[in-house]
Amino acid sequence: MPEPVTTAGTRNGELGLAQSPDAAAALLIVVDEVVRELNPSRPPIAATLDSRLDRDLGIDSLGRAELVVRIERAFDVALPEHTLAEAETPGDLLAAVLARQNVAAIPQQRIPRAPAPAAAVPAPIEASTLCAVLDWHAGRHPDRPHIILEQADAASSTISYGALAEKARRAACGLRELHVAAGDRVAIMLPTSEAFFIAFFGVLYSGAIPVPIYPPARASQIEEHLRRQAVILENAGATLLIAPPAMHAAAALLRSLVDSLGTVASVDELPDAAETALPRVEEPEATALLQYTSGSTGAPKGVVLSHGNLLANIRAMGAAMGASASDVFVSWLPLYHDMGLIGAWLGSLYYAAPLVVMPPQSFLLRPERWLWAIHRHRGTLSAAPNFAFELCLRNIDDAAIDGLDLSSLRLVANGSEPVSAVTLRRFLDRFGAYGFRAAAMAPAYGLAENTVGLTLPPRGSAPVIDRISRHALSERGVADPALGEEGAVDMVSCGQPLPGHEIRVVDDTGHELGERREGRLQFRGPSATSGYFRDAAKTRDLFSGDWLESGDLGYIAGGNLFVTGRTKDIIIRGGRHIYPSEIEEAVGEVAGLQKSGVAAFGSHDPNSGTERLVVVAETTAGRERHPDLRRHIAEATIGILEAPPEDIVLVTPRTLPKTASGKLRRAAARQLYETGGLETVGRSLRRQMLGLGLATVLPAVRRVLRGVLSVLYACYWWMVIGLLAPFVWVLVIVLPRPAWRWTAMRVGARAVLWLTGAGLVIEGRSALPANAVIVSNHASYIDGLVLPAALPGELCFVAKRELVRQPIARFALRALGTLFVERSDIEQGVEDVRRAGTAVRSGKRLVIFPEGTLTRAPGLMPFKLGAFAVAASAGVPVIPVALQGTRSVLRGDQWFPRPGRITVRIGEPVAPLGPSLADAARLRDHVRAIMLSLCGEPDLEIR
Repeated sequence: MPEPVTTAGTRNGELGLAQSPDAAAALLIVVDEVVRELNPSRPPIAATLDSRLDRDLGIDSLGRAELVVRIERAFDVALPEHTLAEAETPGDLLAAVLARQNVAAIPQQRIPRAPAPAAAVPAPIEASTLCAVLDWHAGRHPDRPHIILEQADAASSTISYGALAEKARRAACGLRELHVAAGDRVAIMLPTSEAFFIAFFGVLYSGAIPVPIYPPARASQIEEHLRRQAVILENAGATLLIAPPAMHAAAALLRSLVDSLGTVASVDELPDAAETALPRVEEPEATALLQYTSGSTGAPKGVVLSHGNLLANIRAMGAAMGASASDVFVSWLPLYHDMGLIGAWLGSLYYAAPLVVMPPQSFLLRPERWLWAIHRHRGTLSAAPNFAFELCLRNIDDAAIDGLDLSSLRLVANGSEPVSAVTLRRFLDRFGAYGFRAAAMAPAYGLAENTVGLTLPPRGSAPVIDRISRHALSERGVADPALGEEGAVDMVSCGQPLPGHEIRVVDDTGHELGERREGRLQFRGPSATSGYFRDAAKTRDLFSGDWLESGDLGYIAGGNLFVTGRTKDIIIRGGRHIYPSEIEEAVGEVAGLQKSGVAAFGSHDPNSGTERLVVVAETTAGRERHPDLRRHIAEATIGILEAPPEDIVLVTPRTLPKTASGKLRRAAARQLYETGGLETVGRSLRRQMLGLGLATVLPAVRRVLRGVLSVLYACYWWMVIGLLAPFVWVLVIVLPRPAWRWTAMRVGARAVLWLTGAGLVIEGRSALPANAVIVSNHASYIDGLVLPAALPGELCFVAKRELVRQPIARFALRALGTLFVERSDIEQGVEDVRRAGTAVRSGKRLVIFPEGTLTRAPGLMPFKLGAFAVAASAGVPVIPVALQGTRSVLRGDQWFPRPGRITVRIGEPVAPLGPSLADAARLRDHVRAIMLSLCGEPDLEIR
């Protein structure tokens, strides 16, 4: 097989390409076509064989993948995967084509299926650190396959648990020989390879802290890449860098830029030191990883993650996914990214599920390789950003996946960037024919500050798409269901919080919002970081009490999270996070531009399924200078990101929106770009400013007005309670007959709900049997107010005995015939059940909250057996009553009410099958299933 020709920096005459004029012309036609599609708003660019793909033509890494695929189709060749990284010009691509014209690609269909995974084994549930996890597996099944590395030529190599542990310990001894001490930070800049896995655990075994950073995209840019990464290395205080041998030539540069850095070495170059006692890290609170958010490095943020954070997230995700050793995870995700490092590798390590992994370039060039790896290895789990699914749709021919079988997949997490409803529908429609089930697609949400994952949909559920009114969301911050097609937008649910984790949506005052109200998304849980490394200011900004700010906007409906936008000016392109300030600073240095008149932002591109990087720059230069300015802007951006912007827009001065203090408003600039408002050359300044005011100031005014109205409503709500509650309390105490007392209670409750605009809606039976046990979900402190307003006749609430100690509530509750029960004393609890049975036999309607308590998060908790034991022993029916909306009006742990609509759904009576405890348990499960269907909230018992 002839070797591919790499020709970066050479000229056409040196390559002999003049001998292939037809091939060169055909290739340039393909290049021009891709350039026009990637940059439709730019003036036409005539590509030559010497044009730089990034600087001159504006083609980034995803664009390169598209270009290579088009060239392969046009010339019917299969180019080597490293062409994607090494080609710098169309001439380089032509040389690669000519070198491969007689080389046939290996058909993926003909590669045999891998053997079934080894027998299932349990997970190390007692392990408190990552090292303990690897030791646990290596000690019990050292020969069990752990990692299967797939190479470009379809060859693969396998790493067992025992081999990884042994090589990592040897590397740890070498690190100790190089004076790496416990707590030191060691950076790892390695591609997807065996060396990465060895280095990561070698650092952990040495007692140091690994800091994964991404390797350079192209060998020709090593020096520029290292200059950028030096900012991260300096922030981390890295004492050693593990990198490929090709990096070592720039080691002197790194050491001059990073004071703490002493050594740069590859894994193979670590000293072959004698085995020595390695420090043992056993505390789960110890730092296990510094995860730097991917993207530009002007202001690096190193997320501090402990062993406890990592294991908590892995266990929570595993519980939500139902992960086990019988799974097979197939991944192409980069290992320096949290999704690939933690979600794919460390999660597979913990559950002893084989990990099939390939380099990201393999997927970008031939996305079908990912799908065929799933086919061959009977993959059950995988993950990818939204753009990956779009790439599969766009760059995979039907002939390349003939015979593909994806039916083994049971969950593919779609996260790391906004999820497109259009992409989901198209992917499910096309690949459903290859066995991909809708229930396998799992749109998810996560962030490095919560280790990796935060929400996932329930297992076995198809994606939930909420069609809402764009106008209501933008004008009122409310996700109203769309009544028609015009102005509607599809939002994809990211699921529900992982077990043990919580999310909430708050307004600008920090108060939690109700259902379908857009606000800032906050989270907390055992996976949450303690802060950013060596950055107290950013850590303070991250926390709001014991909640953490996600930097995203969203709303909750039916317990599901819908992410609508971002409060932070971050750009997510191809799963990579890009921070705009550094781009703006570099572009502002270009001669001919207004230094303070540069904006960088992301704009969703439906064609690629990810965000486009857009740079808008103000200039007074004439149009004849615009091509040069665009080239210089591309060069400045390449110096930061190793890739150019997808779009460069040059505008007249004073076009970009700013605050009164002169601060750039990127979100407003993006809005103007997407609505065509930046095409302002020739428009008067007065008209520009009027348009900006209407487009950007009014939404801000609306937000302030909504905040003021919410505070006024809360004050009014409590005023109504304060005026009516004492009056009703007195009537309940003094009225002589129970029926009169309940009438007073019912009228008072309905008056409160009417005056506060709750709009009580009652659905279901109007007549209830005299002898019955009424069970209701417990969603809010006001449930005890809503049920009397909705249910007819006299009721007998069953309440916790602690309420007897509250003097004001005690008199009213006793006057209403409340039955108090003991929750902690077992013997007393048995007696309370007996008393409740006697009460219901005598004609009482018992009202019980079988969850026992309430939570602030949406969802139905497990039911306690007491209510159903009473019904079974007394032989009376159970009536399920579901409350909707009370949680949004007044949420648990909060006393700030919100306007909302309350619905009470009364189900049909359910008769017990017998008096035994087994009958009571069956009754409980049956009623709970009915309650789930009525209340519209998630099932917290399975989370």
